[in-house]
This record gives sequence, structure tokens and C-alpha cells, in this order.
Amino acid sequence: MKKMFALAAIAVCVAGTPAFAATDAECQDMWKKADANSDGNVSGGEAIRYMSFMRVAGMTVATEGTITRAEFMNACKADAYKAKKADVGAPLKGSNSFTEAQAKDRIIAQGMDGVSELKKDDDGIWRGTAQHGGKPVQVAVDYKGNVVTANQ
Repeated sequence: MKKMFALAAIAVCVAGTPAFAATDAECQDMWKKADANSDGNVSGGEAIRYMSFMRVAGMTVATEGTITRAEFMNACKADAYKAKKADVGAPLKGSNSFTEAQAKDRIIAQGMDGVSELKKDDDGIWRGTAQHGGKPVQVAVDYKGNVVTANQ
């Protein structure tokens, strides 16, 4: 019986730990790229995608639009900057409680910009347009937060 409780405790600890957390070296490299002007903060245009990732992960920063090195590193080590893969069959129909801003954050976090014309359809899916790699794409965000483009 004690062995079963011990195994259950270990399983809970392992399940609560990110399986592929970013290493210090990976976070340092990411920081160097993010802080392009080397001013010690990620702000302005540098911060847009990272801020979206952080909002999606439920994180906040002390100063909106500016991410300090410490805030960046904490988010990185928590894998907040890791792009999410869409579920098979996405976009999925369902009651969507995301606001337009939350849907836009999910799109930006997936590497797109120029998000526009977002409208929620009768299936609960946010649909609009964005730029991906400099090319316009149709984009959709479902109730689970899956982001897909027309060419996915």
C-alpha cells in the first residue's frame, strides 16, 4: 500500500513538471534574439509576439509592452514561448469564450501578424486574415485555442 502511495506521489510530481522545459542556454539564446537592440528589455515591436505568448499562458508583466530580462527568462523556463500544435481536425466546433483580443493573441503567438477582420462564426470559430511569412492567409481559432490557416 505504501508503495502505491509513493508511486502516486511521484506520478503527480512528474505530471506537474513540464516535459520539455527550455534550458538556461536555450532561454539565453532566445533572449539575445528577442532583445535585438540590446537595451536590456524587450519592448515595442520586439515584444509583440512574446507579450501574446505570455497573455495566452496567463502571465503578466510589470509594465505592459515591456518585458524585463527576469520576466522573459521566467516565461521561457515555463515554456510560455513554445508554439502549440493544433489538434487533429481543428478548427473544432464548440462554444467559444475567447474574446477577439484573446483570439488575436493566439494567432500572433503562432508567428503571424497583420491580423484583421476577426469574426466569430455560427460554429464558435474565430475567422479572419493574417500575414504569415509575408503572405496573406485565412486563419481560424477554435474554442480550444487551436490556430489553423487555410493552407494547414
